[in-house]
Amino acid sequence: MTDAELRRRASKVVPGGMYGHLNAALFAPGFPQFFQRGEGCRQWDVDGREYIDFMCSWGPVVLGHRHPRVEEAAARQAALGDCLNGPGPIMVELAELLVDTVPSADWAMFSKNGTDATTQALMVARAATGRTKVLMAHGAYHGADPWCTPSPAGTTPNERADLVEFTYNSPESLESAAATVEGDVAAIIVTPFKHDSFEDQELVEPAFARGARALADRLGAALVIDDVRAGFRVDLRGSWEPYGVRPDLTAWSKAMANGYPIAAVTGTDALRGPAQTLYSTGSFWFSAVAMAAAKATIETLRDTDGIAAMERAGSQLREGLYAQAKSHGFTVNQTGPVTIPWLSFDSDADLSVAMHWSDACLRHGVYLHPWHNWFMSAAHTEDDVAKALEGTDQAFAETRAHLG
Repeated sequence: MTDAELRRRASKVVPGGMYGHLNAALFAPGFPQFFQRGEGCRQWDVDGREYIDFMCSWGPVVLGHRHPRVEEAAARQAALGDCLNGPGPIMVELAELLVDTVPSADWAMFSKNGTDATTQALMVARAATGRTKVLMAHGAYHGADPWCTPSPAGTTPNERADLVEFTYNSPESLESAAATVEGDVAAIIVTPFKHDSFEDQELVEPAFARGARALADRLGAALVIDDVRAGFRVDLRGSWEPYGVRPDLTAWSKAMANGYPIAAVTGTDALRGPAQTLYSTGSFWFSAVAMAAAKATIETLRDTDGIAAMERAGSQLREGLYAQAKSHGFTVNQTGPVTIPWLSFDSDADLSVAMHWSDACLRHGVYLHPWHNWFMSAAHTEDDVAKALEGTDQAFAETRAHLG
């Protein structure tokens, strides 16, 4: 079955043929919609084309597709049971591992998606404070529930009425936002760095991170770090731990279980009681297989120093792309942590150059993205990156020829 045939069939039984952030209709024309399999840092689409994968399934795959240690742990648990009348012992073991790994975590609650976790974290904050308002950076992505979805379709203004926006990395803007709803701030929710789509990424200024912590303390509000995208790729302890800034609540998902569906909220002892008051649940939230995969993933990252491996591969990729872009006469920006990279072209407001280049990369066996950040995995070796750079170099040459 070809990609084109599957798209035709899907168009009859799925709204639009596909929806959400995996909808290939949003990308350059050559991007495949349907994939057959993955192995290590490679994926194969249904037409049999092989790619070195720099999207890692949009973040969940952190050790490489079908990592043996994770697959073995998942299979062992599956042989015992997955969705049972209650959680398995693995839930306690996973919560203990998170508490041991993350300095700001005294407890953990589990769900399935990043949106579940960010929503649950705000529920805890509101239960703790009795307040309603949430300070959130303008343009930040925190999930797809009505309160945070980037698209207003199917939502009402009331569902976003309790959000007050500020400018990322601006302590003055954050203070001003708080002043507009003084006395009613339940939480400040913030990503560990600015990773809005269609824009260059922006690392956090330490003064901003510390200012957010100080403001939350002064207001008696919860500081919530949305570590869904960056968690377990920047620092196993939490992405703001290197700055000495510890949140009250952290939302986790994506890389947590190397592709198995799970999310978590971790929090401090002060919020344990409010967390107990929530009615927040789901039929599949306590399935044991994903929890076993998560435990194996975090332990493997810890035991093998997986983040350091991603940093080496990411640095190699970044340096290679800079050299290639310069040699072909392009000015590019590479932003974000090297483990969560992105490349943009100067004077490319409509992303037409990025779209052409990423499409050319695809034809040369390199899967990356023109307007969303990429992801490294611990499976990317020096040889893999070198092979990928051969493809990106050809893509730069073809893009230059296209532009004249």
